[in-house]
Amino acid sequence: MNNKIEHPAGGYKKLFETCEELNEPISAVVVGVIPAWLSGSLLRLGPGMFEVGAEPFYHLFDGQALMHKFDLKNGHVTYHRKFIKTDAYVRAMTEKRVVITEFGTAAYPDPCKNIFSRFFTYFKGIEVTDNCLVNVYPVGEDFYACTETNYITKVDPDTLETVKRVDLCDYLSINGVTAHPHIESDGTVYNIGNCFGKNMSLAYNIVKIPSTQKDKSDPIAKSEVLVQLPSSERFKPSYVHSFGMTENYFVFVETPVKINLLKFLTAWSIWGTNYMDCFQSNETIGTWFHLATKDPAVYIEHKFRTSAFNLFHHINSYEDDGFIVVDLCTWKGHEFVYNYLYLANLRENWEEVKAAAMRAPQPEVRRYVLPMDVHRVRPYHHLNSFTIAAFEFPQINYSKFSGKNYSYAYGLGLNHFIPDRICKLNVKTKETWVWQEQDSYPSEPIFVQTPNSVEEDDGVLLSIVVNPGADQRPGFLLILNARDLTEVARAEVEVIIPVTFHGMYKP
Repeated sequence: MNNKIEHPAGGYKKLFETCEELNEPISAVVVGVIPAWLSGSLLRLGPGMFEVGAEPFYHLFDGQALMHKFDLKNGHVTYHRKFIKTDAYVRAMTEKRVVITEFGTAAYPDPCKNIFSRFFTYFKGIEVTDNCLVNVYPVGEDFYACTETNYITKVDPDTLETVKRVDLCDYLSINGVTAHPHIESDGTVYNIGNCFGKNMSLAYNIVKIPSTQKDKSDPIAKSEVLVQLPSSERFKPSYVHSFGMTENYFVFVETPVKINLLKFLTAWSIWGTNYMDCFQSNETIGTWFHLATKDPAVYIEHKFRTSAFNLFHHINSYEDDGFIVVDLCTWKGHEFVYNYLYLANLRENWEEVKAAAMRAPQPEVRRYVLPMDVHRVRPYHHLNSFTIAAFEFPQINYSKFSGKNYSYAYGLGLNHFIPDRICKLNVKTKETWVWQEQDSYPSEPIFVQTPNSVEEDDGVLLSIVVNPGADQRPGFLLILNARDLTEVARAEVEVIIPVTFHGMYKP
């Protein structure tokens, strides 16, 4: 999947520009024929506002959350988008400045306050952001936008209106949870986040939100901690963006990218520190694989160590012949990849973008195989070891093959951090397929299965693509045949669509 397309025109810079929300959905121009069975909504989250007044946001994960929706019905398509009215957004709009510290942007006291008010503002404690720009997922019959803190925001998937903010700390012992929960077929939600464990040391809690309740009560109110996993360093938990789950096990990968808790709790309030300032990494720590059983939920005391790497996205995990197979999108090395994702870097001219990306850890798909019984030493007979470069934002046929032996993964091909192609990978044969167009920048492809189909890859992929140099309708929803990545249809709109991170298809 080596990439040969260059981007000297710098059209990718448009992915990181502020846009306006829409008052109502706009109709798309459909090219091709949309399958009659494809009726639903593609929901996506990402940043849509990259500055407030005269104050810029500095990091890719700082901009105010914008929710996008492509609606498909009877072959017709509409597009809509709205900013999520989080506390961070409302207060920023009211005061016309950055009010709450984001991932890579520190908020400072109101300059209009006198020096004494500004001084005491620093000491009022940590104010955690609720800027839910990363993902959206269902809980019971509701839908929640999320980031990686303790706050999730209920949204209306039909109107995109913001409903309410929920603080998970009111129900669970966690400091925050990932934006990549696992969801079982009955709607049960599992997630992981760091917490305070025994003797005030840091640990990780795997939590469960039950499925829709018969009495129609809020499932979040019935949330519970299932099992606690220890941290390899007492006051420095690892950054966690996702985790693995098989039919009977949880898989947690503890990377060498650490949160310095003491710095987080002290320097933050006093010096205007942001989240990025609190990360540190150490190559000698390596990477640890932890396992826990699901039912009953019990931590398995032995763990597995390998060389240092960054990890953001699990592809899939499954059990096979006494082993657990774990497929990951890794980044080689211990240096934190997010150090390279400041907007100033991503908005550079093409040659500078390439040079910076070459200095960073490099993306690589890897397979790890863990024995369920460490006392039975025997080879894994079906090992298909592979490393595939520049494949990220992975998706699978989740409803049928999550936690099970599978064959296909779909994702974005990264060209020096810039997503410019959609890829399919056969994890058994290593065969790959690619969709790519000049100066076009797709989003994470979402797999939607053909109704009543049997084959794993019988379905379509949905991706939001931006071609900033197009004479008209620069943004479009792309529909690909998941078997061979040939185009089925596209639905074009007369607006630029900024970068999106994650999302889901709602039938």
